[in-house]
Amino acid sequence: MKVYHGSVDIVTTPEIRTPNRSLDYGAGFYATTSYKQAEDWVRRRMKENKAAKGYVNIYELDETAMETYNTIAFTQADEKWVDFVMSNRMNRGFTHDYDIVYGPVANDNIYASFALYEQNIISKRMLIEELRTYRLVDQYLFHTQKALSAIRFIEAKEVNA
Repeated sequence: MKVYHGSVDIVTTPEIRTPNRSLDYGAGFYATTSYKQAEDWVRRRMKENKAAKGYVNIYELDETAMETYNTIAFTQADEKWVDFVMSNRMNRGFTHDYDIVYGPVANDNIYASFALYEQNIISKRMLIEELRTYRLVDQYLFHTQKALSAIRFIEAKEVNA
């Protein structure tokens, strides 16, 4: 199966990186099965870095990886997913021991809903109901060096500003 990673660089050898901000699933290397999502990510990075071009890096994911490694898969935005995302985003020092995490992206479109939940304006149940109205794209987090062996670089497609 193909997965995609948007970057201002060609990333032939993915690395586990500690982010400078809180992310949905924690530190690691993120990819998606949506080419469009990866292209949107790279365009945002290009804008942030004032870069004239970027790349959608394409990888082959070993489809047995989800059974081989210590993984968790969230098939929808449910209570367990919300708790996991909130722990990663809000609890400094939170860590987990999964090699691979798979599930929906808590993208920019739904952060307002998360903010309402954080401020106790809406309940978790209301948050989940609202999230179900969005078509959420997926993402993979390769959280450990071992997990990175599940993906193999194929090529990079250039994206221009």
